[in-house]
Amino acid sequence: MGAPGRRTPDGVLVVAATPIGNPADASSRLVDELASADVVAAEDTRRLARLCTDLGVSVSGRVVSLFEGNERRRTAQLVDAVRDGKRVVLVTDAGMPLVSDPGYLLVAACVAADLPVTVVPGPSAALAALAVSGLATDRFCVEGFLPRKPSERARRLADLAYEPRTLVVFESPRRTAATLRAMRDAFGAGRPAAVCRELTKTHEEVRRGSLGDLADAMDDRVLGEVTIVVEGYVRSRATASGGGGGADGESAALDPVALVAQREQAGLSRKEAIADVAAELGRPKREVYAAVVEARGSGRDE
Repeated sequence: MGAPGRRTPDGVLVVAATPIGNPADASSRLVDELASADVVAAEDTRRLARLCTDLGVSVSGRVVSLFEGNERRRTAQLVDAVRDGKRVVLVTDAGMPLVSDPGYLLVAACVAADLPVTVVPGPSAALAALAVSGLATDRFCVEGFLPRKPSERARRLADLAYEPRTLVVFESPRRTAATLRAMRDAFGAGRPAAVCRELTKTHEEVRRGSLGDLADAMDDRVLGEVTIVVEGYVRSRATASGGGGGADGESAALDPVALVAQREQAGLSRKEAIADVAAELGRPKREVYAAVVEARGSGRDE
C-alpha cells in the first residue's frame, strides 16, 4: 500500500464497505472507488444502482453480480481481471463484504495469486450494534446468521452457552422471536442482551434487557434488519442464578448429566445431546449415556 491518502495502483481488488441504511454514512473514498472502478462486483446490482443514485455517482466500469449462488464461478473471472490490471471494487448490499456476506472466496483467491487487495473501511452492522448495545466491547465475536432449522440452531447455541465473549448475531425479522426464545432456553432467561433493529435508518430501535424479557416481549411481526447482541457467559452470574441454560456454576460445566439436560432444554434430542456432550468432554458416548440413565433413574434433579 502507498502513503496515507494515496490510491493504490491499478490491478487491485478493493473491498469496500457500503452504508447499512443511511446513505450519508458513505465515505468519499467509496464514492471515488465506485466512480473510477473498471469492474464493480455487487451482491445485488439493483441495490448498487439505488445506492449510486443516492450518492450521485455514475459507475462507468462494468457491473457484475457476486452473490452466494455464483461466487465460486465468478471468482475466477474477477481474479483474471485483477491480474490483467483492472481495478475491481467489491461491495455487498450493506456494510463490510465478507462479514456474513459474499467475498471471502474472491479475497482468498487474490491473496493466493499474490495479487494486491486493499480495503475501504466503513459501516458495519456488527460494530454498530455492539456500540449501542451497552454490553462489553473489549472481547466479542460475530456469529453471523444462526442455522435456520430449530435443531441445528439449538445445537449451535448449546455450543455457545459458555462462550465468555459478547456475541453478535444477525437474524431475519421473521425468525427474531424464535431465536430469542432459543437463546433464552440455551443461555438462561437472565442473560443480558440487546435487539438492534433498522440501525441508522428512520425507525432505528434498540431494545435492551434480559433474554427472558426480550423473548416475552418480541412478537412475530418484527420488521427491518435485526442484529442481536448477547452478553457472554459470566461464571459468577451463572453460579448465583443457576447458570446459563440450566448449568449450576463451574462444576456443572464438567457434569455430563447437567450438560445433557442443558442441550435437551435447548431443543436437541437425548441422542444428539449425549453425542454432543461426549464429544465436548472427550468421553465415550456409552459412559455419558450411562450417567444420564443412572441420574434419571435415581430421581436426581437436573
